[in-house]
Amino acid sequence: MKPKFKTRIAWEKAQVLMQPALIRVLDNIRKQLDTSSWQGSYEEITEPIPGYILCLTKGKGKIKIDIWELCYQVCFRDYHFSPKHHIFSNSDSSSCEVEIDNRLLDETGDIDWQLIEAKAQQVVRDVFENLEQ
Repeated sequence: MKPKFKTRIAWEKAQVLMQPALIRVLDNIRKQLDTSSWQGSYEEITEPIPGYILCLTKGKGKIKIDIWELCYQVCFRDYHFSPKHHIFSNSDSSSCEVEIDNRLLDETGDIDWQLIEAKAQQVVRDVFENLEQ
């Protein structure tokens, strides 16, 4: 789902946070895959927003998760996404209003790397814990 920002400042903060969130999410996915019975690969997409899909497979089970959705959970407050009920559709053009998690930035605009790491770990851990066993 495409995020919709209340203000230009919120959009600018999201621009600062999304790359670090992406880096931490991808690293935590790698760590989870190292110990998981699920196999993972990435698929590049261009619509509705350029990015990547995490393709998880285990036996006949297959699930696809939009990486941006995971990053949104890290960067935004109260952004909920359930991969268990998510069927990826690259024609999804819906949007929702989001609120930046301002705790991730200090008053000077510097990123709180420990908090962004903690949130990324939790988001990725939740995905793997909720996969069908």
